Amino acid sequence: MRLIIAEKPSQAQKLAAPYPSKKRKEEIEISPCPRFPEGAIVVWAVGHLCELQEPSHYRPEWKSWKYEALPIVPERFDYRISKGKSKPFYAIKKWLHDRSITDVIIASDAEREGEAIVRLILRLAGNKKPLARLWISSLTEQAVDRGFSQLLPGEQTIPYYHEAMSRACADWLVGMNASRAYTTLLKTIGIEDVFSLGRVQTPTLALIVNREREIKQFVPEPYFEVEATLAKGRGTFKAKYTFGKTTKLKTREEADAVVKRASGTAIVKTIDKEEKIEQPPFWFSLSGLQAEAGKRFGFGAKKTLDIAQKLYTKGWISYPRTDSGFVTPDEATLFPQTKARLLKSDAYAGLRDLLTEDPSKNRRYVNAKKVSDHYAIIPTEACGDVTRLGGDEAKLYDLINRRFLAAFAPAAMLEKTTVDLIDGGDLYRAKGTVVVSPGYRQVVEMKSKDVELPALTVGEEFKEKKVEVLSKQTEPPKRYTEGALIMAMKVAGKQLDDEELIHIMKEVEGLGTEATRANIIDGLKKRGYVQLQKKELVPTDKGRLLIDVLGDSILASPVMTAKWEKRLHEIGQASASAAEFIEQAKKMSVHLVEEAKSRVEAANPEGYTIEAKRYGKKGTTRPKASFGICPNCGKGLVEHPKFIGCSGYREGCRFTVSKQVLGVGLVKDELKQMINGGQSNVHTFKKGDKTFNASLYLEKGTLRFEFK
Repeated sequence: MRLIIAEKPSQAQKLAAPYPSKKRKEEIEISPCPRFPEGAIVVWAVGHLCELQEPSHYRPEWKSWKYEALPIVPERFDYRISKGKSKPFYAIKKWLHDRSITDVIIASDAEREGEAIVRLILRLAGNKKPLARLWISSLTEQAVDRGFSQLLPGEQTIPYYHEAMSRACADWLVGMNASRAYTTLLKTIGIEDVFSLGRVQTPTLALIVNREREIKQFVPEPYFEVEATLAKGRGTFKAKYTFGKTTKLKTREEADAVVKRASGTAIVKTIDKEEKIEQPPFWFSLSGLQAEAGKRFGFGAKKTLDIAQKLYTKGWISYPRTDSGFVTPDEATLFPQTKARLLKSDAYAGLRDLLTEDPSKNRRYVNAKKVSDHYAIIPTEACGDVTRLGGDEAKLYDLINRRFLAAFAPAAMLEKTTVDLIDGGDLYRAKGTVVVSPGYRQVVEMKSKDVELPALTVGEEFKEKKVEVLSKQTEPPKRYTEGALIMAMKVAGKQLDDEELIHIMKEVEGLGTEATRANIIDGLKKRGYVQLQKKELVPTDKGRLLIDVLGDSILASPVMTAKWEKRLHEIGQASASAAEFIEQAKKMSVHLVEEAKSRVEAANPEGYTIEAKRYGKKGTTRPKASFGICPNCGKGLVEHPKFIGCSGYREGCRFTVSKQVLGVGLVKDELKQMINGGQSNVHTFKKGDKTFNASLYLEKGTLRFEFK
């Protein structure tokens, strides 16, 4: 009898579903059948049952957080059963040592972490029985049975286990040493909080902090455009004054001069029409799905992954933790079955006549060379009816289904039109797009933002109903949403000067993996490094302080991650040594501990407010009065996440200054200038539909605008 070890209970049920079986409390028994002539037992973990030992396991002095005890570098790495998970561990161990079991099938998720989950259980349980590996990307009954008929030899996938172990041990070394070094050293300069650092987590935080720095340091530059509103029958269309290849004028005087020259009429000089074919979009990888779900529904990256995982467990979509947007020719043979099943739903029945294409031979979607461990996220041949779902689950499932079906629809046909009009010696240009045939756009329910122009002819003359100056200014870069950060993590390091590193980052696709990026972002929020404000990620003082202290340390750069991910991938392909990699990680840990001392000694904590836990005590420290003197009462000013306030609040002083005014964020230098009687920089504020330029100042503690 064979023992099948799944990663979680829901997965175990799917693995047993194609066969006659009986579910018990701790296992599922598959009766003898053609696939399993002697029957089988399915048991399950509940995620990671085993974890790396704590530092104190190796040496007593490594229990307490003391800089003098660093670096923490064990000669070997030991594992233990995770707290609270001994029951499922021993349930598996019991069957591993049962005499009726002839061999073991590893049936966890087909990737490095899934490999590690089961092999660590086998290691701690002392397994000596032969191994085979189930490697599938779908939990439909057809895919499961096909997978069991094509089991891989156990030794074929063991490099993935070595890759996972190398990653875990190296990250443990960096995390333990860097986190303890910076936490204990920052405490010596008055910052009492726990600072967690990590190989992927810290450079990701640096992306957010550096973007915030760019926004705060951005100086908007004004520019002007001249727009003419032209009458056409009962309607109107708009054209902008154009010179060279731009519409932007540097001064108001130039713009006013253009308006003054306007004669009241404009004549069509040329009409240029260009037909454009717009192909249906590629299918989703996980990062693509997270970005699109964030854009459309405001879903966080982890929320998207959690919902996708539920849909996968139902057997309705393929494995979600994939970095590919393509499928293999084998999977393409199931397209007709999947399409027919989806069209049975009332949600898609109206698309039947539109889905005339066959993507199974189209390399835009089917390309085995672009599929590594798992193919694109698509509905399976056993997909369910979206109308059976509700809320966010239905939204995400519908998004995946429509992206899949769009490949069966024709391309959209667009006609882009550029019209040049002459008013005296001045050129005005109007641009528009006509959707000749919407094609796939009807499937994905794409809302068109195209501006459509009326029918025009060369030589036609139009009355200028209005010619006006549009006052604008350059805008700072936008803060990251979770979806945008996921995509930024994928391309992190592409701007590096070193060509070798650029090539490496291209190979490993930036920071983290498809499976880990959502958890990295979630960890930054839980550790108090970033906050979510109106769906945007904003660094806290704690996050900014850490990145400022690290400076140009390799810990805050994607460089180390780039090199490590490349080597980890090579370990997974059995072309690099795990032992050599761990030795390099040990040396790196020693370096990071030594480097931390000089970086913290050079740090300036002035102006940062860290509300944090004290060592060994519950509760938080009060913010330090580190932002200057209150102009009302003379006590110290304290920085809070959203405002500057007086430390004499309990004594009755109500002086406060908000960090944000009408959506505009103020930097520390501006706030200090205002508190000391000066003004902020000039900003563009928006109130309702109106915008205005002004600087801010304080008058008897009340915020005032000085209009510019």
